[in-house]
Amino acid sequence: MSILDYKDNESLGRVRSVDTATVVIAVDDVERLRKLQVNRLAVLQSSRAGQHLIGIIQKITRTALEGNGGIGDIDETSDGDQVAEINVVRIALIGTLIDKVGTRSNVFLRTLETVPEIDANCFALEGARLTAFMRVIANISGDGQKLTLGHYTLDESAEAFLNGNKFFQRHAVVVGSTGSGKSWTTARILEQVAELPNANAIVFDVHGEYAPLVSKGFRHFRIAGPADLSGNATLEDGVIFLPYWLLGYEAITSMFVERSDQNAPNQAMVMSRAILAAKRRYLEAQGREDVLENFTIDSPIPFDLTGVIDDLCKLNEETVPGARTGSEKAGEFNGKLSRMIQRLENKRTDRRLGFLFQGAEETQAFDWLDRLVTALLAGSIDQKNGGGGVKVIDFSEVPSDVLPLMVSLVAKLSFSVQQWTEARMRHPVAIFCDEAHLYIPERHQAGGAGEISVDIFERIAKEGRKYGVGLVVISQRPSEVNRTVLSQCNNLVAMRLTNGDDQLVVRKLLPDSLAGFGDLLPVLDTGEALVVGDASLLPTRIRISTPEHRPNSGTVEFWERWSSDKQVGGLAIAVDGWRKQTIQSRETLPAA
Repeated sequence: MSILDYKDNESLGRVRSVDTATVVIAVDDVERLRKLQVNRLAVLQSSRAGQHLIGIIQKITRTALEGNGGIGDIDETSDGDQVAEINVVRIALIGTLIDKVGTRSNVFLRTLETVPEIDANCFALEGARLTAFMRVIANISGDGQKLTLGHYTLDESAEAFLNGNKFFQRHAVVVGSTGSGKSWTTARILEQVAELPNANAIVFDVHGEYAPLVSKGFRHFRIAGPADLSGNATLEDGVIFLPYWLLGYEAITSMFVERSDQNAPNQAMVMSRAILAAKRRYLEAQGREDVLENFTIDSPIPFDLTGVIDDLCKLNEETVPGARTGSEKAGEFNGKLSRMIQRLENKRTDRRLGFLFQGAEETQAFDWLDRLVTALLAGSIDQKNGGGGVKVIDFSEVPSDVLPLMVSLVAKLSFSVQQWTEARMRHPVAIFCDEAHLYIPERHQAGGAGEISVDIFERIAKEGRKYGVGLVVISQRPSEVNRTVLSQCNNLVAMRLTNGDDQLVVRKLLPDSLAGFGDLLPVLDTGEALVVGDASLLPTRIRISTPEHRPNSGTVEFWERWSSDKQVGGLAIAVDGWRKQTIQSRETLPAA
């Protein structure tokens, strides 16, 4: 039995005009008009039996027809004469409810096979019918695993589900101003991913705020900091070194070659030759004849950096026979590599970059990459010791100037592994990019390492679906995130946004028929989101449920803390951590 069994006398009004997915309804009953609200649902008769069209009310207008036939605002009529009124409601069509499809009853589809005819009836969707409709929405999982965010604002008794397949296949973006609930939403999604028996996701945690997510399905890593260089921290301890030999040619040259140097092209060429020679020496020493035949400068093969520096120094000091017998002159590269060698030496000894250049001896082993890939990309079932399928990587101790390079290095590693895996053996992985504006900036804001990072993420956004790599872009400043990456995200979860530039970006991501949703962005409540996209059966407002474990992103209560008479005493700890370039706790602080 259809849940939308309306009678003609319940009609709100009749169709006055139809324009693709937008319908204008003429309403005669002023009392019914007053009860309507923007962004509520409406039902229209379809030209096909057994079908009803569902739409969202976008605009409600009450106007007066003056004596001369013109249309004016009724509030501006001051002559006291009675005037004829015409009241219209503009509705954006979003889908079709079909009474019966096969053995299923009351099936909602995000398609519009028909449009309403002129004079077709329009009805308000409210009360018991709204509850029944929301129950239909909640019970539909489509072709994928259900992913629940919370409850619909339209009807809080109805749980809001997304299609888990389409959410990650078509990429997603989660945006919202500080304090809007963006991190809670991300944590809510991550907790459900972690509960799946063979989950596989990587979270780029720039500020260490997802450390509290400690349920069974999570495994936490952090990029090695200065305090880890003198210890015995290993991958098994959750400490990741990203050795320099993982960097591709473009990344290496951006780090060591100064673009403004007039010798930059020569320096890049010479460094390329030196690295290729060092990799060849390593492979020959390891007896890896199979790799020797096909490797390139971008192949992830360990090499001795000291040997590369020695080769460069020789070229920088090289002399060749002169024109006269017994005379010598400066070689082709004599004195032209000094600045590059100095930059390389400085970075190699910089303890902030110890995760690149001062890793343990194990990071130079040929099979170390296999261990790293297994730790970061194996699903829950394939993890050793029952490790979690959601891997949270803490980048908080990585210097900001190389952060884009390091984040994109892990992203490229993930994409490359998927690309070189046989199709039938690929296990999909989702990459959660928290604070994405820091390392996926718009092109005009990028430069050097930023350009390399943007290139990598643009490629993942465009081609990731083919190789089983999904992106979830998370940012409080969508106006600063790369437009190409955002354009590939077909699912939008938008929390409150107060900045005009950010609102404009989100409005451009909305379908034309739902453009009115953008007006809600500055007035959304904390923890409330607009959800639109391929994964959402019903584009609407959703109140996000609280995650089981809350991330460390809560806003500090200034007035309450200032009103407290409890001693804080954390300054000495902060200074000690600043000196050591590592976060300290009260327990680890040495005695004064």
